[in-house]
Amino acid sequence: KVKKMDGYTNTEVLLITGGYDHVIKFWRPHDGVCYKTVQHPDSQINALAITPDKRYVAASGYQHIRMYDVHSSDASAVFDYEGVTKNITCVGFSDSGMWMYSGGEDKTARIWDLRTQGLQSNRSFTASAGITCMALHPNQTTLVLGDQSGNITLWDLTSDQKSVLSLEHDDEVTSVDIDLDGVYLVAAMGTGKVQLWTLHSSSGTVKTQQKISINAHNRYILKCKFSPDSSLLATTSADSTIKIWSTADFQLRNTLKRNQEKWVWDCAFAQDSQHIFTASSDHKARLWNIDQSSPVREFQGHQKAIVALAYRE
Repeated sequence: KVKKMDGYTNTEVLLITGGYDHVIKFWRPHDGVCYKTVQHPDSQINALAITPDKRYVAASGYQHIRMYDVHSSDASAVFDYEGVTKNITCVGFSDSGMWMYSGGEDKTARIWDLRTQGLQSNRSFTASAGITCMALHPNQTTLVLGDQSGNITLWDLTSDQKSVLSLEHDDEVTSVDIDLDGVYLVAAMGTGKVQLWTLHSSSGTVKTQQKISINAHNRYILKCKFSPDSSLLATTSADSTIKIWSTADFQLRNTLKRNQEKWVWDCAFAQDSQHIFTASSDHKARLWNIDQSSPVREFQGHQKAIVALAYRE
């Protein structure tokens, strides 16, 4: 059971990375120092997520989600969630921290109740293909998942109803996100396109209306992410770039790039919406000012590609 501490407050800023070298690294964002390294020997890390109270980080890999205590000197996992047959590609938490969601190559989206003693999923939904990405609506009752066959499914956790969005192209969905205002849903494709929908609620159900399609990159998109203030959208790609788009008109605001960066796998905005952290195949994580061309800071220490990044302040 993930225990809650009464009155627990933590103002620490957390930056955590993981990748193909089977290690998880904990960084001080303000100076780039790695203060803790955790071994994850069974497999690469596919995704990372920090609990809302900043006590634990969840790492999803092959057949397992392992939870690590952020503040403990013990490098072993505190909890091990299993019962999955293939790679778990995505993981996240409800705002309350009471439940966790995951999805993966076994085509199954799972809900894990963190208030119980059991380490097994208590609710699931099987998609038509391997699940590549998930996002939780700010209403905390609608999960969006994208899959390898190009479907985007909205799963209403209250009614258990599912609705599928039609896409312009039959292509793998690589990343999805919803802005914190609950106004936009974005989906990134393997072709380099992004599609956007506007969202509205009707009788407690989230409805969508297609808004725009953008040829964002000329290669595979790996991540799309809205800024905390909903004013910006970041897309990262196999073309070595991070592109920053304004949500006012969805015009390109800036392109961030390092020549040696290779694939940019993951990203996370800082709370000020003016800085963004990125994770890349060149073994480095970076902090950028969204309006500048060079990174503010580089985080070095991984021996292989960094494919997952989690940040919380």
